[in-house]
Amino acid sequence: MSHCSGFSDPASFTEDGPEVDEEATQEDLEYKLKGFIDLTLDKSAKTRQAALESLKSAFSSKILYEFIMERRMTLTDSIERCIKKGKSDEQCAAAGLACLLCVQMGSGIESEEIFKTLGPVLKKIVCDGTASIQARQACATCLGICCFIVTDDITELYSTMECLENIFTKAYQRDRDTNGVSSTHNTVLHISALLAWTLLLTICPVNEVKKKIEMHLHKLPSLLSCDDLNMRIAAGETLALLFELARETDADFFYEDMELLTEKLRALATDGNKHRAKVDKRKQRSVFRDVLRAVEERDFPTEMVKFGPERMYIDCWVKKQTYDTFKEILGSGMQYHLQSNDFLRNVFELGPPVMLDAATLKTMKISRFERHLYNSAAFKARTKARSKCRDKRADVGEFF
Repeated sequence: MSHCSGFSDPASFTEDGPEVDEEATQEDLEYKLKGFIDLTLDKSAKTRQAALESLKSAFSSKILYEFIMERRMTLTDSIERCIKKGKSDEQCAAAGLACLLCVQMGSGIESEEIFKTLGPVLKKIVCDGTASIQARQACATCLGICCFIVTDDITELYSTMECLENIFTKAYQRDRDTNGVSSTHNTVLHISALLAWTLLLTICPVNEVKKKIEMHLHKLPSLLSCDDLNMRIAAGETLALLFELARETDADFFYEDMELLTEKLRALATDGNKHRAKVDKRKQRSVFRDVLRAVEERDFPTEMVKFGPERMYIDCWVKKQTYDTFKEILGSGMQYHLQSNDFLRNVFELGPPVMLDAATLKTMKISRFERHLYNSAAFKARTKARSKCRDKRADVGEFF
């Protein structure tokens, strides 16, 4: 397994060093991957899980379309078996691999066949109260992502959204039963279901979007009182996205409880409760400042993502939600996939992959020594700037 440690970092394939035979390297990689696929059928659960994790690392850091196309049925069968018969960790790994399998295949007939096989299994685990929370959480995320990628069937889209709604709306019920939303072991499942549902909402027809907004917009603010920070953030970002969609579908959109909602959001954006951890408070305040701006001023703080020679601007909540979802799945491989994955480039409207010759790539590449010099200079400049801010003598005048 140690031979695959580099798969988690795309940079490991392009580090400085002597030129290698790419064809031989690819054959060696495919040979190892075939071995891992075989190991997903091993009797040992530990071996199966390790094989799934190794395949995940490879799929997230390389484009392996042709290799996967030839073995998609074998991979689908292995994933289905691991989700059905495996324990919690194995189910989580298998669900993660299913996401990456669909990301690799993109939207097409082959992916639809994969989802037809895995969709019912994923729904069964998500709704199974006896399954582990971690497995249900992973399957909820997988269900949302795979449906987003492959579904052209509107009936299947609505069915999947309903399945996810049945999970996260239980958080509303708990709020009605008590004066506040208590943090329970089910909260992580509710968060995953809510985020997966939100992702699918972004591809719904306008009429369905309006229905969902009417159904959930007045209930979601209750989740802002949850003890769990991640639930508060998920609810806040979903609210911002719903307001964005509502205003796109109806220029005269009016929300009755706007004053109460903005008051809640402002309190979260300026939260100074001493019982909360400093890191949590900083994260919460940062997110809810953006959410408050979205709800009150219809504004979004544009972010720029760099990958290779290209740039992508995230300028709306829909795009942010989509980017965050795939980044969570692909991890450090996100930049590589944005450069090379036709499906992701189509989702973010980046056009066909930019083809660069070897000479151009070589001129763009920075050596390790140059990176070291740059990082050292940046570190010294940062230290110098911070030292000035920390110098107590610079602040003496403020106290008198």
